[in-house]
Parts: sequence; structure tokens; C-alpha cells
Amino acid sequence: MSNTNRRTGLIVSLDTQDPAQARQWVRDVAPVSGIIKLGLEFTYAAGFQAVADVAAGSPLFLDLKLHDIPNTVGAAVRSLSHLRPRMLTLHASGGRVMMEAARAACDEAFPEGQRPLLLGVTVLTSLDDQGLAETGIMDGARAQVRRLAKLAVQSGMDGLVCSAHELDVLRNDLGSDPVIVTPGIRPAGAAKGDQKRVMTPAQARDAGADWIVVGRPITQAADAAAAAAAIMAELES
Repeated sequence: MSNTNRRTGLIVSLDTQDPAQARQWVRDVAPVSGIIKLGLEFTYAAGFQAVADVAAGSPLFLDLKLHDIPNTVGAAVRSLSHLRPRMLTLHASGGRVMMEAARAACDEAFPEGQRPLLLGVTVLTSLDDQGLAETGIMDGARAQVRRLAKLAVQSGMDGLVCSAHELDVLRNDLGSDPVIVTPGIRPAGAAKGDQKRVMTPAQARDAGADWIVVGRPITQAADAAAAAAAIMAELES
């Protein structure tokens, strides 16, 4: 089910270990990007105070992909409440009880109206059917994404992270309510890097993405601001 009328936003992934570089990218892309993403690389290298400093004044997608026993994940969610992220990720493969614990902790720890959207990560865009088969998932990425997406929504997740290649089936399965964030986006002609399942910004928009995540095609461009603006222009065309 495509939706050419959907307004799709841009999340810029700041993949660096350097707070000064991250702050410069924020200044570059803030005029056009709805949300900035900080993940494992930056958080592990620079720490949570640097996350707070870089994200000050900008909506934050905190992409830590939490995945542990339910009690630990719930405690981690409570520990992150001071950062006030707009979005927070966890692996849907952690199971129903883990996701329910995260949702309960989120509802408890954040002030009313300020809790983040909890997003269940389905299958990483770096994995294809062969890579999944090596982990014991034999029926392919599409089937696994559908399975985990349904479980995530049933477990209280507000939305999902999936490849653009699964957007159509998830919109058919789940309708328009779940917020779907789509990484693995590459403008036409851009290098795929370590991504396996990719689409262009316009293709992801038309397939039903609420947000697309773009990192290196923006941050490694000669002019990050212009690269971000070009992607937004494509989304809005």
C-alpha cells in the first residue's frame, strides 16, 4: 500500500565519535532536518553528557537498540529519561516481555506528554536473506520483519524500524498507525556502503515511510547542508 500523499520527514544520522563534528553537522542540517540521530558509536565514544550537549535544542532520535532481559531494559529506559529523546529504539527480537517492560518504564519515568516514541527494530538493513539464514531464520527478511513488527505493535511499541523494502507489507498488515522509520536510504547514485536493502528517499516516501534516516550521503558530502536540502526537496516533490 503506497501513499504518495504521506509527508515524510528526514532524520540525519550523525555517525562520528567527535562532539565538535557532531555539533557542526547539527548546525548544518538543523534548518531542514526534523530530527538528529545519535547512536552507539557517538554515545560509547563521547558519553551521555555529550549526547545531551549535541542534541540541545534539537529533537533527538536516540538509537541505542536496547536488547537484554526485561528488567535490565526497563532500567535502561528509566536511566535515559533525563535525555528526553523524541525516539528511542530497542530490538523487537528481545521479545514481548522485554518490550512491555520498556513501555512500562517509559510511561513511568517520563512526564506526561514527554515520553519518547518507542520503536521496535525489526531486521537490520545490513542483513539480507542469506545473513538471516546464518542466524537460523530460514524464511527470509520479509517474513521476519512481518513477524517482529506485529509482535512489537502488540507489545506496546509506538512504531517500527525497517527497511523500505518491507514498508508496503507492513502498511498492509498494520495500517497507518505505527510510526515507521526507515534506514538504508541512499539517493540515486550514492554508494550503498554496508547496507544491503536500500531505496531512494522518494521510493521510501511512496512506500509509506513516516521518517527516513540518512547518514553518510549527507555527512560525508562536500556540503552537508546542501545534501540534506536536496533530499528534503526530493521528499517534498
